[in-house]
Amino acid sequence: MRRFRVARLRPSLPSIPSRQALVRGRADVTASLVVFLVAVPLCVGVAVASGVPAELGLVTGIVGGLLTGLLPGSSLQVSGPAAGLTVLVHEAVREYGLGALGALVLCAGVLQLVMGALRLGRWFRAISVAVVQGMLAGIGLVLIAGQLYALADAKAPGNGPANLGGLPGLVADTLASGPALSALAVGVGTIALLVLWPKWRRAARVLPAPLMAVALATAVVFALDLPVARVEVAGLLDVVQPPGGADFARLAEAGAPAGVLGTVLAFALIASAESLFSAAAVDRLHDGPRTDYDKELMAQGAGNTVCGLLGALPMTAVIVRSAANVHAGARTKASRVLHGVWLLVFAAAFPAALGVVPIAALAGVLVHAGGKLIPVKQWRPLWREHRGEAVVLAATAVAIVATNMFEGVLLGLLMAVAKSAWETSHVHLEIVERSEPAAGDGGAGRGRNGHDARGHAATGQRATGLGAPGPVGPQARRPLLVRAVGNATFLRLPKLLDQLAALPEDREIELDLSGLRHLDHACAAALGSWAEQRRGPDGPTRQKAPSITP
Repeated sequence: MRRFRVARLRPSLPSIPSRQALVRGRADVTASLVVFLVAVPLCVGVAVASGVPAELGLVTGIVGGLLTGLLPGSSLQVSGPAAGLTVLVHEAVREYGLGALGALVLCAGVLQLVMGALRLGRWFRAISVAVVQGMLAGIGLVLIAGQLYALADAKAPGNGPANLGGLPGLVADTLASGPALSALAVGVGTIALLVLWPKWRRAARVLPAPLMAVALATAVVFALDLPVARVEVAGLLDVVQPPGGADFARLAEAGAPAGVLGTVLAFALIASAESLFSAAAVDRLHDGPRTDYDKELMAQGAGNTVCGLLGALPMTAVIVRSAANVHAGARTKASRVLHGVWLLVFAAAFPAALGVVPIAALAGVLVHAGGKLIPVKQWRPLWREHRGEAVVLAATAVAIVATNMFEGVLLGLLMAVAKSAWETSHVHLEIVERSEPAAGDGGAGRGRNGHDARGHAATGQRATGLGAPGPVGPQARRPLLVRAVGNATFLRLPKLLDQLAALPEDREIELDLSGLRHLDHACAAALGSWAEQRRGPDGPTRQKAPSITP
């Protein structure tokens, strides 16, 4: 009788997460709390400085965490409202109204999506670093000039020049007002704590400097009952107003489309550039996956599209929050998603907590943030090693302060392109005396020091500099071979023509352009005209025309 042995079935146990996964999850939760504590005062401060309700800054931070945080691109950088767009948002709200802000941000988000779909994200790495630093420096200067008024609970006059021009009057009014002095003391104390708190490393790891500074300023104002202005609270649902047809119609009114287009382009380009440069900086802080720039651009576009639909502030990736995320030990994108969850819980459950925050304290946070945008430490080595880049940086910053964001950045880009074109456009003439008239030579080029194209020495020849060669006895009437070398563009055309004009009038000239790597139309036309003049009725080259061979 055959016997069969039946194996006993064992109940399957639920899979137990590995220790590594638990450590990674714990690190992400801890990092998300740190980023949340950093983000709250910055979101509120940026919104107040932009002239919009404080809750809209939290809405942008929530979208940056819950939506952009889930999308592919950069795994550890954190998105939200940034000080870099504060000035531009303030001008847009003043020009078109709060209701139209959502429409502008929506259009900018769609434009970012299109740029990401066209794989233009990687091209933002080609933007001159000097222009980006100049843009941030200009933003920092305008931001500081505007927030100095908020430090004293005063209203800023308007744009950058007006704010700078009104500072003497602000000082006089503040010194004559007790409440203004109280607000100034709160703001200055906030800035001092922001500078000193990070030096206490153990405490800074527990409480971020912006949160500690704002919390302490709020406690002092409450305890002493100081007569300073506080943040106005409206409620999260009350401030979320999607743009309607009337808002789009207002933007399409006669006279407005050009300004609207400039604002949308400025939103999209500046937000994209700041986000992608932030991604490059964050990649240097960790050893995890590198950023996919095209996907990150689409993620930012998706976030700004949703922010526009909610009528909130535009979004960028913020280096301050991103660096805090990395330094707090974040391992995956879960940390930035959870930071959005904590912002949502705070905005929904504790909106009244914002009503006790003094505006002067938030102004101090933004003055400190604006100061960090100015590359003070980098200026001296940049001026010493790359003076042209330093000039572009300074010109961009001054242009932003004097005009506006879009025009200043455009001027900086044009200056950077012109500087690069000038530096790469080098051309010089190599002048060689031939040993005999070159009747059938065909313009074979001789190099400097009298060497031919094969590197052999050319007998009976004399290489000269860029000026006219002097007579050498019986050889003074020998023909000259003039060989142009380098990149001949219109930028160097005046110098090139001056050198050709300095050649002796009584000598036969053979011009060889085969050594040019680039010859633009302007130079080709000018050199052709010069050759025609040389072989005119009275010219010494009437028997042999110069050869122009680009």
